[in-house]
Parts: sequence; C-alpha cells; structure tokens
Amino acid sequence: MTRRPRLLFLSQTLPYPPDAGVKIRTYHVLRLLAAAFDTTALCFYRWKGGRAQQDVPAAVRALSRLAQVEAFPIPQEHHLGRLAWDHLRSALRGRVYTAFTYESHAFRSRLQALLSEPAFDLVHVDSLDLSAYLPLISSLPVACVHHDVESALLRRRGEHEAAWWRRAYVDHQAALMEREERYWCERVALNVTVSELDRATLHGLAPLGRFVVVPNGVDTEALRPDSGGDGGIVFVGGSTWFPNQDAMTYFCEAILPLVRRRDGRTAMRWVGRASEEERVRYRRDYGIELTGYVPDVRPYVSDAACYVVPLRIGGGTRIKILDDLAMVKAVVSTWIGCEGLDATDGEYILVRDTPDAFAAAVCDVLRDRELRNRLGRAARATAERIYSWEVIGEQMIRTYLGLLDSGPAREGVGTVSAKRPTAASVRLPHR
Repeated sequence: MTRRPRLLFLSQTLPYPPDAGVKIRTYHVLRLLAAAFDTTALCFYRWKGGRAQQDVPAAVRALSRLAQVEAFPIPQEHHLGRLAWDHLRSALRGRVYTAFTYESHAFRSRLQALLSEPAFDLVHVDSLDLSAYLPLISSLPVACVHHDVESALLRRRGEHEAAWWRRAYVDHQAALMEREERYWCERVALNVTVSELDRATLHGLAPLGRFVVVPNGVDTEALRPDSGGDGGIVFVGGSTWFPNQDAMTYFCEAILPLVRRRDGRTAMRWVGRASEEERVRYRRDYGIELTGYVPDVRPYVSDAACYVVPLRIGGGTRIKILDDLAMVKAVVSTWIGCEGLDATDGEYILVRDTPDAFAAAVCDVLRDRELRNRLGRAARATAERIYSWEVIGEQMIRTYLGLLDSGPAREGVGTVSAKRPTAASVRLPHR
C-alpha cells in the first residue's frame, strides 16, 4: 500500500490511565497498532464516582498521541432507571444484557458517519460487549477481541451466587452470551483470544470461526525489579469486579486464618478501588488494609514478600500476575487465577487450590528468602521472553496487516443480521 492503512478501533473502555486489567491490555494494543495504522478510536467511559468530567478530557488528550480518540458515556450510568430498563429489555427480548448496556445513540451515529466514509481498511472491536454495533460493519474485515470467554465466566460466577434467583439469572445471561459467541465468532474475520484455552473453548462453540491467540502482556520497562520489601502479603484488584471480591472474601475467611496460625499476625494489603464501608469492614473483621484506588500499585507490590491470586472465578489471563512476574515477585495462585498463562507449578509460581495448601505455600514464601528469590528470577525471565508487549506486538501487527486482503467475514458482517437465532432457540440450563 502506498499509504498507511487506517484502523477504526471500537472499545468498551477508555484505556487511560492504564491502571486496571482490561484497560492495560487495551491501552497497549492501541499503542502497538498505532505504530502500523492511522487509527481512529471510539471509546466508552465509566463515570467512576463523578470524576469523569475532569478525567475524560485528560485521558483523551493523553491518548491523542496515539490516535484520534472520541469518548462516549455509558448511558445507564448517566440516566436514572436505565440500569433496570436494560435488564428488563434483556429479559423480554432474549438478548444478552451487555447489548443494551452499551446502546448509545451518540456512539451509533458517530460510527455510522465514520463508516459512510471510504477511509478505513480494518475494524478492531475490543469486546463482544459491543456486538450490537457489528451489523453496521458490512464491508470491512473485523477483528474482535475476547478478553475471556464471557459465557464461561458468567457460569463460574453463577456457581458462587448464594441466592437461587441470582444464580438463575446469571445462568440465563451465560446462555445468552454463549449464543452471542456462537453467532459472531463465525462471522467476523478474526477472533483474538488471550490464551490457548480460551481459543479452544470458543472454537468449540464456533468451529467455522478463525482464531488467533494474542496473550496479555506486561511493560517490562515500566515494571522492573527493585530491592523491595520482605514482609506481608498483597493482592491487587478493585472490589467492584465480582471475581476479585469473591477471591478476597475466600482468602480472608478460609486461608488467612491458617496463614496467621502458622506465621503470626501477618500483614495483608488489598490494593484497589473499594468503598469506605468495605475498607472499614475488612479492617474490622479480618485485620487487613484496603488501600482504595491508588494511581500506582508498584510501591505496594514492591513492599510485599508474597503476591496472592486466590481467584475462584475468572477467564482470560491475569494481567495482575504478569505485572508481578516483571517485578520479580513470588506469586501463589489458584489454577483459575493463573489460567491461560504458560504456568508450571514450582517454576516461577506456586499453584494451590485448597485452603490448607494455599496457606502452606504462602508461609513457605514468607519464611524462605531463597525460595522468593528463585521464583522471582524465573518470573522475570518468563515475562521478558514470552509476555513483553513488544514481543507480542510483532505477531499481532503481522496478523492484522494480513487481514487487509481478506475482505469482510465470509458472508459480510452486516449482511447476516437477519439470520440471528431467536430467543426460543437458546437452551437454558435447569437448576
């Protein structure tokens, strides 16, 4: 091509500052693709407790170094009753809830205006949460990212819901999301998953789809080893994400008492967004510190001797673990917590699934400096060899450039919407 190809980048999040899992990946993917494409990005943003009015313009300015960026509010966060209305429409229409969450007249109008110009060569859709907009894209190849297998994530969440009605509703949403995955994975030009496990799962749902694995990565320049600390335990993740909250409740109730029985009153920090009520309750009930949102988690991770990932619900790969590998930290995780990583127990991470075994591994790390150092050195080497964003970016850019000659998906994304399965065709699980 005599000019740089042009990319239209659609995202369910405004990825700046890159301070949380999905935002970190989306930021670096946007950064890497902008090296090969002239990029225009349409991004949704969250309100975050009223700070968006100040934060969004600053985020757009920061991202403008990479692309032409426009930001749109998620409607249900700005209109009274929209949250309940979106859930009601999902139930009545038999369509996954996220299709209504991101339904925005302003976003749709801007997307249609951009697509009316014969200027773009490729469309990147950063999540199937935006599937309601896919029928608009009729003549361009679409690469759709799957940060995890959302239907599987919902099913895992349903298993941990205590109330029967919440469990039934989450299972219902899992079935609706699985239908969305089956439908669109075979109609976009390329599906990008973050792990081989996710690729295999989605390929099983959509055997005619085309898939490629582009793993989550880590900025090995920004996250470097330092002398750090030798005491205490740390976990990073906002409490607003259900799997994080479930993980910490599980850790505090089932694992931490066993650790403290063996190792005294071990200091514990939970770093991430949390309400004041949660901070007070966890300090009172479990004797741990919730920091609330911090702009830079590195000092907190550096101070700790052991990083824990006690997740019982999840999918994709854990960017939180990758960051700690780069910082030469010893990590103890469940298998779900490190799912999707090139992980071998005992090589650079300790993997334990029962409370007793998890607690014993944490105590081993706390007591044994040589073990911490060995795990940390192996972790850093793994981060540099496999998970550096610069290593990952080379493969991703080659793959995206290869789509330019492929045209749209088999039947054209915009030409197949009339064939969407009806709600009656979805088989929902019985309890």
